[in-house]
Amino acid sequence: MFKAIQIQKDEQGYRASLASIAPAQLPEGDVHVRVSHSTVNYKDALAITGRAPVVRSFPMVPGIDFVGTVQESASPDFKPGDPVLLNGWGVGETHWGGLAQQARVKSDWLIRLPEGLSPQQAMAIGTAGYTAMLCVMALQRHGLTPQDGDILVTGAAGGVGSTAVALLSSLGYRVLASTGRPEEADYLRALGASEIIDRATLSEPGKPLAKERWAGAVDSVGSHTLANVCAGTRYRGVVTACGLAQGLDFPGTVAPFILRNVTLAGIDSVMCPLADRQQAWDRLARELDMQKLALIGARTIGLGEVIDVAGSLLAGQVRGRIVVDVNRD
Repeated sequence: MFKAIQIQKDEQGYRASLASIAPAQLPEGDVHVRVSHSTVNYKDALAITGRAPVVRSFPMVPGIDFVGTVQESASPDFKPGDPVLLNGWGVGETHWGGLAQQARVKSDWLIRLPEGLSPQQAMAIGTAGYTAMLCVMALQRHGLTPQDGDILVTGAAGGVGSTAVALLSSLGYRVLASTGRPEEADYLRALGASEIIDRATLSEPGKPLAKERWAGAVDSVGSHTLANVCAGTRYRGVVTACGLAQGLDFPGTVAPFILRNVTLAGIDSVMCPLADRQQAWDRLARELDMQKLALIGARTIGLGEVIDVAGSLLAGQVRGRIVVDVNRD
């Protein structure tokens, strides 16, 4: 038997609990993993509390991230003892996830844990940091260099934004950090931001074209913010869109795209191809300053604390990342 957070929905209602589960109950998959660490992401908190219809089948074990060691494998790509990492693929939504001491998944969903990265560090980075690196890779793939000009990061004090600021500054880019929390200005400067922008200047309806201010951007906010980011991007600039904190809508015009040749690049972390995933994580291990990761902060909790923390996370009472040591109560 192993411990896991399990979500049920039946005539008694929607509920999450710490449960004991037999390995035989694990879903199908060709790799059986002994999990060491997971995280509590915003999506996990929504699933655990039932605040949004994240979970598609029941019972479900949440947890969209995990790291662990292969216990059994029917795949030629992995053998027992291999350290592995998983993000996305619907795990924690349609397939049992990482907030458990064991998991069984498809080998196609796993990547190797990069050398030099501890399980705790990997989960402190988590999907948020991995998404930030995918954004950086997209900016570079479209040819943006530090010499091209400033890079704007919206939602800069969040998980994606904080890691993006740290990565971009370490790579030599001058970073503009947009946040609605002025008290985080010193924190963002310590991560490498050169200038702090009040998010209110971007979050209201704006002009189809604004003054050209940045060569590229990492946006995790969406809605009016994304439209204004595009409107303020320089000729042949690149904007990466990876979130919708302000909204799912895009109330903008085509003017930046056809008059300034701006590229809007969508970033998906869930179904991202294996080669890109491995490259992103390998680069995180090499290029993310671990002192800055420590500055971003990660609190480690036990599996038994997850349900309470999920509510606190949705209430905005949690700063930094939450790492879950699944073998700790």
